[in-house]
Amino acid sequence: MPTPDFVLELRELVGTRPLPLVGVTAVIVREGEVLLGRRSDNGALTPVTGIVDPGEEPADAACREALEEAGVVIRADRLAWVHQIPRVTYDNGDQSDYLDLTFRCTWLSGDPYPADGEMTEVGWYRLDDLADVGDEMRARIAAALADRPDARFEQGA
Repeated sequence: MPTPDFVLELRELVGTRPLPLVGVTAVIVREGEVLLGRRSDNGALTPVTGIVDPGEEPADAACREALEEAGVVIRADRLAWVHQIPRVTYDNGDQSDYLDLTFRCTWLSGDPYPADGEMTEVGWYRLDDLADVGDEMRARIAAALADRPDARFEQGA
């Protein structure tokens, strides 16, 4: 997956040290289905995800990522979950600490396809057919689908 230029510039300064980043997950729903794609880097079946660019509103980032990755136009309806993902260490030694903002989103238009190569396939999945989705992503989907007006967030002890 292509690394944003601003992250590459920061890496020149901090090396492989932990880099705090804000990520978004767009749980896109349409008539009892959710849009999922198979990631080209690890084969995982996930909702659309991405990194928020400097100065970008997170809900706008979710909409941008949906268009870039899946070729669909969406509306971010509400923030569903705010949580820190455990530190990620990449094969090259780079470490990142992602604060994930999961949004419930509505599909507006476009036939999904793997638009930018970050996913090898993209399609609609019934909500009762998520067996191939990992636990972390299933938790994000559940948070987005929960019938509650406020966002879920985590608090340490």
